[in-house]
Amino acid sequence: MDYGLAEAAIEAVKAALPYVYVGPPLIRVGPAGDVHVDVPLMYHDYALDRVHYDPYARAPSPKGRPVRAWGVEVREEEVRRVMEEVLREARVVDAVEYREPEDAWAVPLAWRHVIIAHVKVTYDASQLVPDYGLTGEVRRNVL
Repeated sequence: MDYGLAEAAIEAVKAALPYVYVGPPLIRVGPAGDVHVDVPLMYHDYALDRVHYDPYARAPSPKGRPVRAWGVEVREEEVRRVMEEVLREARVVDAVEYREPEDAWAVPLAWRHVIIAHVKVTYDASQLVPDYGLTGEVRRNVL
């Protein structure tokens, strides 16, 4: 394993972060009336990852903690505004995970003190790896 490539992956995400933008919020209402909101992070019209949005806190939820909310009104414009501010404050964590199935690095993005997303980068750090499933979901449901 070449750890220099891990550092290159971090630098690739740092270079790309100014060009990452908030995609259209995916707002779903479940059969029990629960609301779940995911916000895709987009790069060149491809989704990189989703950020879980907490309608109660009106803020992102830590990675791995999707929120189901009841009795709240979720407005797309507000979610977008909040997440655009969050993205401006987001930073790249100087660490990586290695994902063997994809032979890729996962570089965490943090907001305040929590990780909110991972950006995958090819092992050789030459390009970002989109989340094709999420990209398809965004295109089917929103665009």
